[in-house]
Amino acid sequence: MEPQALEGSWTHVHEEDRDDVQVWLPSDRPLPPARGRTSFTLRPDGTADAGSPGPDDRGVTSEDGTWQVEGDVLTVRCPGWVATFEVVAADPDHLGLRPLPSS
Repeated sequence: MEPQALEGSWTHVHEEDRDDVQVWLPSDRPLPPARGRTSFTLRPDGTADAGSPGPDDRGVTSEDGTWQVEGDVLTVRCPGWVATFEVVAADPDHLGLRPLPSS
């Protein structure tokens, strides 16, 4: 997996998930209303931000994170949020990510 394929801002569109694969779309794409969505930004320098729904439906952003990809495994580490995924699909229009158990 080329890291450049993962760079950008992505938002989890849970209503498009299939089986155990999560669908993530570019964050600048218009999305249907939802009660909070998880998002992350992966930058070329290995830094990351993550966004999650807050207790009152306003988003909460965790900055000062990092990300890395080894083979087809993506790990995002931000204060208060760590996630590891198998990258099933990656193109400019969507990511298909299968969550992996935390180690």
